[in-house]
Amino acid sequence: MNSIFKRRSIRQYTKQEVSEDDVKNLLEAAMCAPSASNVRPWHFVVVRDKAMLEKLSLTHQYAYMVKNASVAIVVCGDYTLHTHKDYWVLDCSAAAENILIEVTELNLGAVWVAVYPRETRIEHVRNVLKLPENIIPLCVIPMGYPAEKIEPINKLDQSRIHVERW
Repeated sequence: MNSIFKRRSIRQYTKQEVSEDDVKNLLEAAMCAPSASNVRPWHFVVVRDKAMLEKLSLTHQYAYMVKNASVAIVVCGDYTLHTHKDYWVLDCSAAAENILIEVTELNLGAVWVAVYPRETRIEHVRNVLKLPENIIPLCVIPMGYPAEKIEPINKLDQSRIHVERW
């Protein structure tokens, strides 16, 4: 639970590079996510190239930090793999959350940059990464060694908990 409580959205990174081993661990964590019918519709694009990171930072106004990341993982889904419409979104969201939790475990920092369901964002990322038509980018996760410290907070909200009925 410690990594879950400590996980915060980090948008500022040092110049220190994230190792290939750490990226491999993050991808392993992603692929341990639950998946409906074990379809595992995810694909991951690892981006280290600074020019590519700069282009991804132009996805929308809240993606500015991507250009300063050591690496970004773009979580994508293949919508043709599921027999249940849009389940790829659920499976890929679980994979993205696993990445974010493992980032914290590795003492790195990251933030979820939403792409899906905004069509202009999807097209921008699709064009930058040359994604096939059946692959939809869910989010970009820029990461690096944190250049900021955000304290953990308890987000438990009892008003959102209902027992037996509303």
